[in-house]
Amino acid sequence: MANPLALYTHYVSISLRSQMQYRVSFILGTMGQLLGTAVEFIGILALFDRFGSLSQWSLAEVAFFYGLVNVAFAVTDMLSRGFDHVGDLVRTGEFDRMLLRPRSTVLQLIGQEFTLKRFGRFFQGGGVLLWSTLYLDIAWSPAVVALTAVTVICGACFFLGLFINIGTLSFWTTETLELMNVLTYGGIEASKYPLAIYRTWFRRFFTMVIPMGCVTYFPILAILGRPDPLGTSLAFQYTAPFFGLLYFVLSLFIWRLGLRHYRSTGS
Repeated sequence: MANPLALYTHYVSISLRSQMQYRVSFILGTMGQLLGTAVEFIGILALFDRFGSLSQWSLAEVAFFYGLVNVAFAVTDMLSRGFDHVGDLVRTGEFDRMLLRPRSTVLQLIGQEFTLKRFGRFFQGGGVLLWSTLYLDIAWSPAVVALTAVTVICGACFFLGLFINIGTLSFWTTETLELMNVLTYGGIEASKYPLAIYRTWFRRFFTMVIPMGCVTYFPILAILGRPDPLGTSLAFQYTAPFFGLLYFVLSLFIWRLGLRHYRSTGS
């Protein structure tokens, strides 16, 4: 198991086997995820049924935002559950055991649980994404297809970086701060709508401080072929998703910084 990829594959296989021991629970959990996220989209349908449009954005365009963000976040949600428990691991002293193992703590936490039921969110988001493309006149050139794939991958990296940062805070607080959910789940909900509809300070925060708009709003504009009301160029829209990858790398650096300042709390 010298290869980290092989080790991670082993972690995933163990997690999948354990979840498949309770198949009814897996099916119900997956259906719960699918129906739970479907209710969110019903809220969007109700909004458009009442008002017709959202600041000149059509239902199909907002559905494209919603679907792509849900697909990217579902990938992260399958991988990031270990970082939700960093506070518990630090508080009980279990994190010390992870430090004794000759493997990266990030790899161990990502491999701790591959949450298979999150496929419910993935399929629901993918279904909405597919539905929206049927109503949108998107020119699916090779560049646009590549941009869509890169946006999903970099978006997943960005969301994973957010959860890594939340876990890093536990080294100082020994608990996961609920306030950080404003930046994770709250920000993710906000990114399901075009960034241009929000106030200036909000747009700047989720572009310049936390580059959520860079992995959702700007590349989707290029995919849809829409001009940006905020005035960004097409070149920027194509390169914007890589800020998500940069944020992920920065999150790993902050994680290593947190490890250097970690002090065991004992058991």
